[in-house]
Amino acid sequence: MTVLLIAIYIVFGAAALVTLFRIVAGPSILDRAVASDVLLTLVMCVLGAEMAINHHTRTLPVLLIIAAVGVFGSISIARFVARKDNVDR
Repeated sequence: MTVLLIAIYIVFGAAALVTLFRIVAGPSILDRAVASDVLLTLVMCVLGAEMAINHHTRTLPVLLIIAAVGVFGSISIARFVARKDNVDR
């Protein structure tokens, strides 16, 4: 089990580093928004894998909060970009 957790952390850690690079170097706000959603999804996957491997549900509320923050963040960025697009026209 420990080897599996280490492999999961390495794979998701590498994916998180690539995603963080896209957040920092993304040329547009939409690239950064998509990268932040991917990062939140990666965190949720790591927490879900840890729960499945260790047979517990203690971090389920954290997963729900992360999901809500991701949805509300995506909605607010979409509204901001749509409003900015209407002003530019």
